[in-house]
Amino acid sequence: MIRTLALAALAATALAAPASAQQADPTGLWQTPTNGGQVRIARCGQALCGTLVTSDHIRRDPTALDENNSNRALRTRTLRNLPMLTGFTGGPTEWRGGSVYNPADGRTYRGTITMTNANTLNLRGCVVAPLCRTQTWTRVR
Repeated sequence: MIRTLALAALAATALAAPASAQQADPTGLWQTPTNGGQVRIARCGQALCGTLVTSDHIRRDPTALDENNSNRALRTRTLRNLPMLTGFTGGPTEWRGGSVYNPADGRTYRGTITMTNANTLNLRGCVVAPLCRTQTWTRVR
């Protein structure tokens, strides 16, 4: 009886491991809370990166440009597929040291991505601590 319980507990633990690994996986398509944005997070080498897939601006004008960029030379690039997240490393539930580009103000911030569960993450961007803002993103797929 004890041996059966031990095997059942071991099997349950083995089955739970992939679920927690999946829970910590930030790759996929994410809905942002502002401007109807959706960002695809992917692995870029050892780091995480993210590109803007769509937003209210892109839906209104698919050729919308990054016109608020603080670097004038980059203002002619389109918002669609714009790199927004770069250089996030770490894991399994928190990634640090990355940059967050905000096309609304054209600035780049230091960021942290924290998975709160399989379908929710917190993205924190800071000019300099404690001047930070956190958004909660939800998984689309």
